[in-house]
Amino acid sequence: MRILLIEDDELLGEGIKSALSHFSYTVDWLRKGKHALPALSQNDFSLVILDLGLPDIDGITVLKNIRSQSIDAPVLILTARDQIDDKILGLDSGADDYMVKPFDVRELAARIKSLTRRSQGRCENEIHVGNACLNIDRRTLAYNDSTIEFTRREFPLINEFFEKPGKVFSREYLEALPYGWNEEIESNALEVHIHNLRKKIGSPAIKTVRGVGYVLIKEFFQ
Repeated sequence: MRILLIEDDELLGEGIKSALSHFSYTVDWLRKGKHALPALSQNDFSLVILDLGLPDIDGITVLKNIRSQSIDAPVLILTARDQIDDKILGLDSGADDYMVKPFDVRELAARIKSLTRRSQGRCENEIHVGNACLNIDRRTLAYNDSTIEFTRREFPLINEFFEKPGKVFSREYLEALPYGWNEEIESNALEVHIHNLRKKIGSPAIKTVRGVGYVLIKEFFQ
């Protein structure tokens, strides 16, 4: 899952990005609010973490601009502003949740899970496709009386496939999922990850769509 972090504090931004990578989240980080709309228009993010005290544009204005463009990704405000009026303003402006600094990264991760569950219409941290069950917390797949584990790079891919079985994903989209903007991607990285996923869950489960990308065959798990 890709997250857009909009935070101007260098130390905090680095800490959030590093901490969330351990939960298999790919975090792309902006320091200024003016770059938020172009980033959200050109990329598919599952969630936005937004600071209110940005150096160029106030976070509330950024939030209103996001919602005015009908961008419906969940927005979690992360700020030092702890007054009830600030919380009400943030939520009324289109935020889905509000956390006050300082915070525990475990709570942040828990709130991210809760927001993404709600946005995807799920009530628990499991995704079922046929007889297979992907556990988001454990990052494992239960299938055919076995439990399959995934690496940090593999899990964002299998998670996306299970979220939308039968959907054809482009190579460009899938390549970006496990890596942030500043991470170097080897030319054959996606092929390697897909090869490893096929070895783990069964080669026919992921089909290559020639000239386009890949798709999870949901009937494979029936």
